[in-house]
Amino acid sequence: MIWKPHATVAAIVEKDDRFLMVEEDVEGEIVYNQPAGHLDPNENLIDAVIRETREETAWLFKPEALVGIYLWQQPGTERTFLRFAFVGQCSDHQQDQALDEGILRALWMSKDELLQSGKLRSPMVIKNIDDYVAGKRYPLDVLSTVEYAS
Repeated sequence: MIWKPHATVAAIVEKDDRFLMVEEDVEGEIVYNQPAGHLDPNENLIDAVIRETREETAWLFKPEALVGIYLWQQPGTERTFLRFAFVGQCSDHQQDQALDEGILRALWMSKDELLQSGKLRSPMVIKNIDDYVAGKRYPLDVLSTVEYAS
């Protein structure tokens, strides 16, 4: 069997020193995460982060830069995640839109509130914020989708 990490995307959005987060129920535990999710078949990374943010928060996300690429193995399991974290802005909030299954609500939280909660989905949540605050940015054109040429 070939080992394959889960390819995921995450959106980092800051407004007034607060970050757009989702409160979600993961196997009966309430945790906080950036709007994030898996890359779907035949989808590029930019489209994936736009889709996931809309589905989980009802906001339209416009990516501006890549903050980083993160590899994390969930303790006690063989599940490994390869996360592409993007920074950008949100607009066009559809407040009546139903949110993705498992998402309880979207909310704005400060880094201190996140740390005090002790309920982060993974350590990537704070690592993404720390890298964003440190000014890490890579242009979106660093990413390429290579199409099959027949």
